[in-house]
Amino acid sequence: MGDLDRFVLAQDEVYAQVRAELVLGEKRSHWMWFVFPQLAGLGTSPLARTYAVRSLEEARSYLAHPVLGPRLAECTQLMLGWAGSRSAVAILGTIDAIKFCSCMTLFELAALDNGNGAERFSHALDNFCQGRRDERTLQLMPATSNPRARRAGNFFPRLRVV
Repeated sequence: MGDLDRFVLAQDEVYAQVRAELVLGEKRSHWMWFVFPQLAGLGTSPLARTYAVRSLEEARSYLAHPVLGPRLAECTQLMLGWAGSRSAVAILGTIDAIKFCSCMTLFELAALDNGNGAERFSHALDNFCQGRRDERTLQLMPATSNPRARRAGNFFPRLRVV
């Protein structure tokens, strides 16, 4: 079993419910960790640690995965369907809205080098995170993993997610 299979297995159990909740614009069940994952080091709960993305390379692999990449794109697009009418807090709740901004920051950066939909994540950040990238995600990103990560201070606004 591949390392990313932990996400596929968790999502397979609830993906129809995830889609339904995002279509309705109201998250009601517990799936945030493995549908909109964050970079390792941000979450401290056992589930957050289990479903943390461990590196920029793993984030790129997630995007390229034949199941996970399309699901992340679809869920992000479902969120974008609410742009201008509902906030991330209204859809996801306060804590999960912060996690969403962290996730979008991570995958925007991961997608930049391979042309794998960075615009989608940028639009989500613009619409749900006031155009701000999650500073903790940028700080935790290993500087050696990507030349753009080293220049993140110049490339991204260095503002905290509110």
